[in-house]
Amino acid sequence: MSIKLKHQQHGQGMTEYIIIVALIAIAAIAVYQYFGNTVRNQTAAIASELAGGDGTAAKDAAKAAAVTAATEANTKRNLDTYTGNAAK
Repeated sequence: MSIKLKHQQHGQGMTEYIIIVALIAIAAIAVYQYFGNTVRNQTAAIASELAGGDGTAAKDAAKAAAVTAATEANTKRNLDTYTGNAAK
């Protein structure tokens, strides 16, 4: 009896762990939707400057993407009005 109960508790812990990991993954995808362009442009600026070039254009694009992401984050959305930030 106690062996069966212990096995059920182990399965419950694993299920809770999987749910937590799934929620973290969903949150990460949502954050990347908003700030993906900003991160890409900042990375491009860093790479350009490390190569000895001028990263000003990429930095300016990152600033513009950050403003757009902040505006979209503050806009109330539901499933009917959501368009995302991927196409911009």
